[in-house]
Amino acid sequence: MGIPVARWPYVLLMLLAAATTLDDRPEAAELVLCAVMAAWLAAGMTFRRPPPWVYGVGLTALTAALVVLNPLFGFLTPVPYFYAFRTLAFPWQPVGVAAVAAVAGTAQAYGVDKSTLGGVAIWLAVVAGNAVPLCAYAFVVRRAERQEAERERALAETREANRRLAESLAENAALHEQLVLRAKEAGVREERQRMAREIHDTLAQGLTGIISQLRAADESTWARHVAAATGLARESLDEARRSVAALRPEPLRTARLGEALAGVASRWSELNDIPVQVMTTGEARLIAPEAEFALLRAAQEALANVARHAGASRVGVTLSYLEDEVALDVRDDGRGFDLARAEGFGLVAMRQRIEGVAGTVQIESEPGGGTGVSARVPVAA
Repeated sequence: MGIPVARWPYVLLMLLAAATTLDDRPEAAELVLCAVMAAWLAAGMTFRRPPPWVYGVGLTALTAALVVLNPLFGFLTPVPYFYAFRTLAFPWQPVGVAAVAAVAGTAQAYGVDKSTLGGVAIWLAVVAGNAVPLCAYAFVVRRAERQEAERERALAETREANRRLAESLAENAALHEQLVLRAKEAGVREERQRMAREIHDTLAQGLTGIISQLRAADESTWARHVAAATGLARESLDEARRSVAALRPEPLRTARLGEALAGVASRWSELNDIPVQVMTTGEARLIAPEAEFALLRAAQEALANVARHAGASRVGVTLSYLEDEVALDVRDDGRGFDLARAEGFGLVAMRQRIEGVAGTVQIESEPGGGTGVSARVPVAA
């Protein structure tokens, strides 16, 4: 088994003390100083050890005193060297190393006559030969420790950044799942609303028209009303199929918006025996299919409401191509209604359609004053 590192200073001190007896009996001061050094070394091992700088100064001073008495104790300088490198913090470390180097150089130049200028120069050269490389080594060690500390700090920052990144990725994954789920739910709701609007604008209005035709039928007009009801049923069935397939309505498939509105108004007038005047103002231009679809459905809903509720004697439909928007106005001279009390699903669906293409809907009506429905969509819609 080897000697523990903590006991090497005692072994070295004991060997040096024994070595002084080889040529001559050691002086009492040397033995006393060796005992004091041993006690000071022991003090550094206790729980109540002196502060580092006090302990280092004492260790260097005792070594210097022994060197003055006997240069052989210069071999003890590794002990304060080791302490200076291991325990003293920068910038005191180079100072402690330089002090120990001065003691070591004094021991090495013990035989030089220091009473002359040349002797002093030699002594200083020996001291510098010890101090310069060891102080340089202290600076190199300090630089290496600083770089290591910077690497450790960089690694710690990298680990922290990776941890935060992992947390962010986990949060993003959870948010992505929530967004996907909400998008699916929103898609389902939007499709349900679309189908509800389509059913209202096709099947519901068609069935309402059929019922109205059948109720109006009598012996003299039975054949005409039944034929009208049959045509309505066939047309409603076709529109329902096109709605399920999300296709353009039949009037817009074969004609432009103004012509499609005229055709819808003409068929509605024939079925309900109410005259309709259709006008188109401004220079006709192409707009987005979704906007044309929304305006056509708005006109159908407005006319259906006139047939069901207004009791009107005439209706006007105006399509206006303005500079930045296209406006649809449907007006009747019917009985009107109180806006604060009556806005059913049909008008709600109309607003949803028009607002879905960045448009606006405005309704004007009062009891006994007729009704006006105005839908506007931007040209860029």
